[in-house]
Amino acid sequence: MARKRKGDPVNGWIIVDKPTGIGSTPVVNQVRRAFNAQKAGHGGTLDPFASGVLPVALGEATKTMAHIVDGLKTYEFTVAWGVETDTLDIDGEVTATSPVRPDRAAIEAALPAFIGVIEQIPPAYSAIKVDGKRAYDLARAGEAPELTSREVEVVDLSLIDMPDDDHARFTMTCGKGTYVRAIGRDLAAALGTLAHISLLRRTRVGPFRAENAVPLAEITLESPKEASFSLEASGENAHKAARQRHLLPLQAALDGIPAIALNEAEAMRLRNGQAVSLLRKLDLERVSGIGPGDIALATSAEKALALVRFEKGALHPVRVFNL
Repeated sequence: MARKRKGDPVNGWIIVDKPTGIGSTPVVNQVRRAFNAQKAGHGGTLDPFASGVLPVALGEATKTMAHIVDGLKTYEFTVAWGVETDTLDIDGEVTATSPVRPDRAAIEAALPAFIGVIEQIPPAYSAIKVDGKRAYDLARAGEAPELTSREVEVVDLSLIDMPDDDHARFTMTCGKGTYVRAIGRDLAAALGTLAHISLLRRTRVGPFRAENAVPLAEITLESPKEASFSLEASGENAHKAARQRHLLPLQAALDGIPAIALNEAEAMRLRNGQAVSLLRKLDLERVSGIGPGDIALATSAEKALALVRFEKGALHPVRVFNL
């Protein structure tokens, strides 16, 4: 018999506005405890010095995390010229300095080379594995991890402003695996100087945006007393309700994925791991715009049922949701 998970079967997304000074994993753990959820994960790491959008998946929503991790992300960041650190950010130790400070014209002339599909070597302090070990563990141990360049996609990179000669603010929209710290390093090298990232804020992850994110403190208040509620049951229920209003449905992560409504008999087949045939003429409209190999969201009674792949005239279950 399978061991029952501890906690409540909470399913959905909490879009946290992560503060600086805390890592992504501790944030996830705090949100999971706040909801007493059985399972939790996040849609893309943010370094402790960074702030902004950190989507936290609870319960069955963790089955949709890949769609968030693979989505576009937007960052606003500040580059501090002339000082390089070992981590390439403000939390690192200074390793080298340069007197060169690029002007606006030079910066804007250099930016087009960093837009599109580009080659990028990840920072030494990154979670990439080298011979089975995390690069940041090797770096902290005094070893120099050998990291190879890889292709990443930068959709847009623009200069926002230059508050002074030592700093420049940018906005960037990019694909999976793009390191802002590496962009700062490589941009500085192209301009004949050194740099590190002194401020980083993520404003978008896939369909989730900063204007809809919730401050971590609003989610993780430890007790009704902290929320100025009474310690009576009614106060506890009010505090739970205050949290629940921030919980988005599982399918919030699937923005842009086509949905196909199934009847109860078809839904039962998917729940049992069986394919659902859609070869009748009547079914053609249901799969309009969906091509072979495409992923779709199957629903039943207007509720998310499963992620499915359309192949050979049938819907094949990829991830079935236990809601």
